[in-house]
Amino acid sequence: MFKELNPLLHSELRLAVVSILIGVEEADFVFLRQETGATAGNLSVQLDKLARAGYIEIEKGFRGKKPRTVCRITDTGREAFAEYVEALKSYLQL
Repeated sequence: MFKELNPLLHSELRLAVVSILIGVEEADFVFLRQETGATAGNLSVQLDKLARAGYIEIEKGFRGKKPRTVCRITDTGREAFAEYVEALKSYLQL
């Protein structure tokens, strides 16, 4: 009756990151940290998990002399998010 919820997206922080990235072209690490309230270490670990799953792309570079990490959602990530939302809807239609 209920659809299975994607365990990768069912984490509060990973879901928050994907939700943010759905609405923007890209977001840098600092912005994601500020928006989610996560620690730098925890956010880094969760971004790596999303990247390994192919849900996001991470680009590391520099802006001037400062390191900059930029994240973008992939088509795979968009599909996984859409499926997650549909699965949640199945829980609400009782």
